[in-house]
Amino acid sequence: MFRPMRRIKQQISDAECVEVLKNTKRGVLSLMGDDGYPYGIPIDHWYCEEDGKIYFHGAKEGHKIDSIRRCDKVSYCTYDEGYRREGEWALNIRSVIVFGRISLVEDEELARRICTELTRKFTDDEEYLAKELRNAFPRVQCLAITPKHMTGKLVNES
Repeated sequence: MFRPMRRIKQQISDAECVEVLKNTKRGVLSLMGDDGYPYGIPIDHWYCEEDGKIYFHGAKEGHKIDSIRRCDKVSYCTYDEGYRREGEWALNIRSVIVFGRISLVEDEELARRICTELTRKFTDDEEYLAKELRNAFPRVQCLAITPKHMTGKLVNES
C-alpha cells in the first residue's frame, strides 16, 4: 500500500524516526482540504512513546477540523535541526514522514495531558501552564494520529 523509500541508503531506522519525533517541536500536517486541494499546516506536536501516537492541539472549528471530518487520512512531516560535519558547510538533516489516520480526542483527561506535554516542550514555567489550562483549555480540540506507515531519512544538503 505504501511505497518503499527510493533512496534506501539514506533510510534511517524506526528508532531514529521515533527519536526525531520525540525531539522536534513542530512539523507540517497535510490533510485533504477544500475541493480536493491539499492543505498543509505547520503545527506543534507531541509524540507519546506509550501508545506511539502523535498528538496536536488547536481550535475546535475551522479548515483543519472540517478537513479531518471529511477524510481522516493524513501525513505528517518533521525534521531535525541537522548537524554539520567538521569542515563541511552542508547540513545533515533527518526527516520523518508519517502516514496515518487522525481523530479528535474526546477524552478530557488525555486532552489535558496532551496540552500539558505540548506546553512543556516549550517552557518549564508551571505558572504559565496552569494559566493556559485554566483559560484556554476549554477552547482547545486535541487531535491524534495513529500511524500506519513511517519512514525517515538522513539527507546531506550538498
